[in-house]
Amino acid sequence: MIELEGVPELIDPVMVAAFEGWNDAGDAASTAVAHLDKEWKGEVFAALDAEDYYDFQVNRPTVWLDGGVRKITWPTTRLSVVRVGGDKPRDLVLVRGIEPSMRWRSFCNELLGFAHELGVELVVIMGALLGDTPHTRPVPVSGVTSDPDLAQRMDLEETKYEGPTGIVGILQEACTHAGVPAVSLWAAVPHYVSQPPNPKATLALLNRLEDLIDVRIPLGELPEDARAWQVGVDQLAAEDSEVAEYVQTLEEARDTAELPEASGEAIAREFERYLRRRDGGGPTPGGHATVDGGDGTTGAWNPKDNPGGRTRPPKPARPEADTEAGSGTEAGAEDEDSSDD
Repeated sequence: MIELEGVPELIDPVMVAAFEGWNDAGDAASTAVAHLDKEWKGEVFAALDAEDYYDFQVNRPTVWLDGGVRKITWPTTRLSVVRVGGDKPRDLVLVRGIEPSMRWRSFCNELLGFAHELGVELVVIMGALLGDTPHTRPVPVSGVTSDPDLAQRMDLEETKYEGPTGIVGILQEACTHAGVPAVSLWAAVPHYVSQPPNPKATLALLNRLEDLIDVRIPLGELPEDARAWQVGVDQLAAEDSEVAEYVQTLEEARDTAELPEASGEAIAREFERYLRRRDGGGPTPGGHATVDGGDGTTGAWNPKDNPGGRTRPPKPARPEADTEAGSGTEAGAEDEDSSDD
């Protein structure tokens, strides 16, 4: 039995989770939950025991100095609570961590124990995958669930994926078996510019989360960061004719595939969403996931500011795609495993 002391009774709580590693191309999902925690000043109330779930040779602890005193931060998963104000206040239980190295079933059961004790009504797990999607178009975000009733009620896709999975897929299935409604939101990140950060994908996930749980999320500088990121990738792609040609091919394929969506009903739905955001004091149209970020901006994202990533898109090579979220590989591809280090 999990006993939570000091945590008040929550209002319509939703658990929102993301995990670094295989399920987190471009760090888009983990950055989204970190943004929520920062904007709403989350209070950490629990942390899972690192000894139970992590291989420290894979995810190493870090040493840092606090006023001259050496301290160690262990890789783990932490839970915090934030209250979203407004006409209909509600609480979010934020789960931030690293994909565990072992004992995944016990890991999921422990998280579900917290969800049960806190009265969580819905679990939303965010992930990001590598896909054949152009950086110049809106970031595709798929909402999937294993529950056919939930899929119909919330206008989601019922997952049909078969193949290797990560902790996002395992946690969603654990929720389903425990009778807890669960949804996975997957953002597709261009595989030719997969290095973090990817603020455009993070923004798209947050916008989809807004619509799913009907909250207004303060976006801060994310819309501007997303536009600057796209300008920077535009400049890098323009330096390589093969990459530029490949991006154009992806654009044509994407536009052709989405022609049926340009219906009066789809346009009306997007316009209603814009009005709802404006009237509710939420994001402006420039911050919406369907905006073609980068238009009219003069700033540029400089990949050289990120020494851990590549400084230009690699030569385009289409990865083989197993799909869980509708396009691309589930949680990236096997070459995304390097992001665990």
